[in-house]
Amino acid sequence: MYKKAGIVGIFSFLMLFSFIQTSEAELWELVIDLNMEKSAIVSGETVVITGKVVDHAYNPIQGAEVLIRTGSDTTKAFTDPEGVFRVEFKDFDKIPGTYTINVIATWNGMTGLKTTQFQVKGDISPVSALQEKLNTEEARRYLGSNESDFEKDPIGQTLFKYYHGLLQELFLEQKDERESIEEDLYLEEQRIIADELKVQAIEEYNPGYGVFEGLNYEDYVNNLNPEIQDIVSSQLNFTKNIFEEAQIVKAQILADGGTYEEAQKAYLEMLSIPKEKLDEFIDEKLRELENSEESSEENYEEKND
Repeated sequence: MYKKAGIVGIFSFLMLFSFIQTSEAELWELVIDLNMEKSAIVSGETVVITGKVVDHAYNPIQGAEVLIRTGSDTTKAFTDPEGVFRVEFKDFDKIPGTYTINVIATWNGMTGLKTTQFQVKGDISPVSALQEKLNTEEARRYLGSNESDFEKDPIGQTLFKYYHGLLQELFLEQKDERESIEEDLYLEEQRIIADELKVQAIEEYNPGYGVFEGLNYEDYVNNLNPEIQDIVSSQLNFTKNIFEEAQIVKAQILADGGTYEEAQKAYLEMLSIPKEKLDEFIDEKLRELENSEESSEENYEEKND
């Protein structure tokens, strides 16, 4: 009989933590003023809770026992002469989400209750959520037992099946996660192989760097339409300058201890001339050509006058 009464008492206490809302705090004999040092933390940080216990005349209550609970974690404190208390949940290493804090204060047969919430920032995954549920003392107790241990305990049988079901679900989630990681690794490996084959093909073909001077260059420019010779010549010099600068950058990265991949990436980025930049260059040269033609016409008219 006493055992049954004790169980009912514990259950009632837990029900208080679970179902009493903040809006009902004024119904209690004690009033709790509750504050969070941070409304949002990163997993692994310390949760700091401060508060003050008073009566309805706002007189501080000294020596009130304060129980604070969030999830499966519980701690206790006592109020000082000013009715103030402070507690910490160190290294709150929980999965991201919203957590509720329930605080119950008792003193001389009077009771007060208050709840608040805080956030653990970050992204939640199915695996981490299952690991959190299985990382409790209750879960470990049922996972370390045999089903026959609860032959005459229907609630124990239900919890045994529940936690073993979660464990099986975790195995499946971890399997899917491993397969996803393996697929990403395979794709990355194929990308690296493709890049190496591309570099190898370029080195074997040895296309060279183009011709920007000498007889071939002069023959090419001289055979162009005279109206565009200056523009093409300027564009070739523009390209030549960029190429030389890219070569210098590549050599500098290698000299500073950078990898070939880093140097090659910087080199190619410098050679990649945006279309907008090229159009801007051509427009500028066309304006210079027009101004030059206008100037020539003016000089010609002045001589004839």
